[in-house]
Amino acid sequence: MALSTKLVMRQSQSLVMTPQLLQAIKLLQFSNLELTAFVEQELERNPLLERADDGPEPEIRGEDAGVDGGIELSGLNGEGFAEAADGDWHRDDLATDRGALEASLGTELSNSFDDGQPRATVELAPEPEGSGLSATSWSGTSGGSGDGEAANIEAYVAAQTSLKDHLEGQLTLASADRAIRMIGQILIDSIDENGYFTGSLDDIANRLDTPLERVESVLRLIQGFDPSGVGARNLAECLAIQLRERDRFDPAMQALIENLDLLAKRDFTALRKICNVEEEDVLDMLGEIRQLDPKPGRAFGGGSIETIFPDVIVRPLQGGLWHVELNTDVLPRILVNQSYVARVGKGKGKESERNFISACRQSANWLTKSLEQRARTILKVSSEIVRQQEAFFLRGVEYLRPLDLKTIAAAVGVHESTVSRVTSNKYMATPRGLFELKYFFTASIAAGDGGDAHSAESVRFRIKQMIDQENPAQILSDDAIVTKLKAINIDIARRTVAKYRESLKIPSSVERRREKARS
Repeated sequence: MALSTKLVMRQSQSLVMTPQLLQAIKLLQFSNLELTAFVEQELERNPLLERADDGPEPEIRGEDAGVDGGIELSGLNGEGFAEAADGDWHRDDLATDRGALEASLGTELSNSFDDGQPRATVELAPEPEGSGLSATSWSGTSGGSGDGEAANIEAYVAAQTSLKDHLEGQLTLASADRAIRMIGQILIDSIDENGYFTGSLDDIANRLDTPLERVESVLRLIQGFDPSGVGARNLAECLAIQLRERDRFDPAMQALIENLDLLAKRDFTALRKICNVEEEDVLDMLGEIRQLDPKPGRAFGGGSIETIFPDVIVRPLQGGLWHVELNTDVLPRILVNQSYVARVGKGKGKESERNFISACRQSANWLTKSLEQRARTILKVSSEIVRQQEAFFLRGVEYLRPLDLKTIAAAVGVHESTVSRVTSNKYMATPRGLFELKYFFTASIAAGDGGDAHSAESVRFRIKQMIDQENPAQILSDDAIVTKLKAINIDIARRTVAKYRESLKIPSSVERRREKARS
């Protein structure tokens, strides 16, 4: 068979994707800081875009979802956008192989905006005309460019580890319990740059609706972290923590620490009587104290403090309603300068100039439309999360329901990958604190009678509670814990109990029996 070159015409179907739709999907997973930086870049590049800071605040509103556990949506209001927006998201716009795109993005692609649901509208810009967007990419980094500009050396400097990041890393290793991590995160947020805890344990316990003893136990856990002495509430406690780690906190040293005011006055005679030691011993103890660090957090420096701004705000209303709204302070507000568009459109310039203005106009229209769709999708997903996790907002962290991306995606009418992008790097401000949207997604444990499932975090908490309250004369084995859990309608295997117990750093029943026998 001879080899030859032929021209063959074939007709085939394939799923394709335009740069416009690809960029709109990327906008979904941007945090508010990344989105602001991206919009700033587009404002510099596109002369037809301008800020809308002087216009009225955008307001998004949806329908009241009822009185008992209902949700009032707030933040989107506008006219005539829904029809125009729907007409621009056809599957005919997709233009490359699906598998190749999924491989390049590392995730599954879907037309995440064809949800078929009634659409609220957002007023961020005048009604756009046409469609299209330049294939401008956004990497979130700065560096050298093709115009001869020097590279930004600051972009290659390693970031300094802050005290907060250092403690959060240790908290992740210290406990796998989501509730303990959440309490620990709030406690770490209240530690100042010197390493001292400046918050109120009572306020944190009331806000999280959890026992004060539990918050205190998490604080003691943090006080065991590096650097030594971190998390102390005062200087005496800071020094005591460091002395305990050095095994030098004997009764005499304890008495000295409790009378630091006399030490500041250098009243060695009074200290000698209180500590019941000789004056030479007091001087030796003073030398040991001088080796301690009264400000353990300063080794990490002040660092740059990055404030997290919530993307969504949730607050309770009368009658069991929850008010869910977008934080318009972090939403970039831009519009297309139509008067400038009309003015430059009348000119008769070169063809390259006309093509440039046309491309800028299409890019500006598409960007405003993508921002509107992004805001609407975040609001819908957040509202459904509040609806699904209402027990958490009412009664505290122990009542988190098992929840996955599929449940939210089915309720909202989008693909799971869209929910994953929407919940990445997005935060929700609630009466119980600031949480990342991904926090509300938890694994499930089946109920014994086929009823409502239990979240893994609540089951883990029950196991710890049982062990903490066990009778020293009757140490609970893993099988006994399984029996107790089944009695309260939690169907769980013994190996799962062992896995949860080990994740909580709780020793086996044999080791616990030996420890309590020695004590």
